[in-house]
Amino acid sequence: MITTKKSQGRGRPRGFDPEQAIATAQALFQEKGYDGVGVADIGKALGITPPSFYNAFGSKAALFDKVLDRYAGSFGRFVPDALDGGGGVAEAIERVLCDAARLYARKDGIAGCLVLDGARSSGDAEAVAMTRRKMEESQALIASRIAVEAPDRADRLASIVVTALKGLSAAARDGASAEELRAFADAAAAGFRVALAQK
Repeated sequence: MITTKKSQGRGRPRGFDPEQAIATAQALFQEKGYDGVGVADIGKALGITPPSFYNAFGSKAALFDKVLDRYAGSFGRFVPDALDGGGGVAEAIERVLCDAARLYARKDGIAGCLVLDGARSSGDAEAVAMTRRKMEESQALIASRIAVEAPDRADRLASIVVTALKGLSAAARDGASAEELRAFADAAAAGFRVALAQK
């Protein structure tokens, strides 16, 4: 009778919590951006070896995708929440911009929006495509809300709002204060009102 020895795979460490690992990775990606975080950095933060990391997540890009899903379901909820807050379109967009100014301001070493800036200058096409997809989903949601009052111009106006959000995120990462971000949000909201009123 011929027997074969079953190889022992490299599994996850005992007590490994995938959800907590994703939360830890999110903080790293928000602080340093996609390209600024290596597998070794993630492994060190999680207390696992690279083989265990790949066993758990497959790749850095696959982990980033999970992080973006978590981000959209938590921090990123402010966009749909603001849009659903009642009032007219101008009021909804003002809430989006002002909430962004408040949330994007630097706190605990983290500033800006992971979706808008996390992979902005990355050479990883897969990571860039992931953030672009999330951004397009948010823009479509904004356009849908605008279409209630301006259906023929919803896409163009939504693009303007997203451009303003990009500016807020970039400014926050560059060190703009909460007050400066709020001033920009107020100006952008006023400009949106004017654009919305135009026929």
